[in-house]
Amino acid sequence: MVPARYGRAMTDGRTLVVSRGCRISLDELEWRFSSSGGPGGQHANTSNTRAEVIFDVANSPSLGPRQRARLLERLGPVVRVVASDERSQARNRDLALERLAARLADGLRVDTPRVPTRPRPSAKLNRLDDKRRRGETKRLRGRPVDD
Repeated sequence: MVPARYGRAMTDGRTLVVSRGCRISLDELEWRFSSSGGPGGQHANTSNTRAEVIFDVANSPSLGPRQRARLLERLGPVVRVVASDERSQARNRDLALERLAARLADGLRVDTPRVPTRPRPSAKLNRLDDKRRRGETKRLRGRPVDD
């Protein structure tokens, strides 16, 4: 099945595509809706457009043991995302899914370790030449000599 866009978050029917190696069933997500704050007139007072999605990392069957450990360490046992930017509940749902996927993908990202390197000999020589040249420039700025 070809993944389809669910708003801007990628889904393939019943799963949220977080990364190539991680897909989460939409059934595992808990949704809550409430009224949004801010302007909006009568519409805002009557509509539950604020979307909150909750994902239980600790008890998710979609995650592998290493993925679960990494997310628990970086994000904690429960990930909660809120979207109340739009006036439509459907658009706020899409935003919340997108933010959840981005947060989980960021939590799963493995940072490549830095490999220490040494400066090349020519770089050292260039640095010392620049220092010498700069010192000479400053030395020439001295007071004029009285004859």
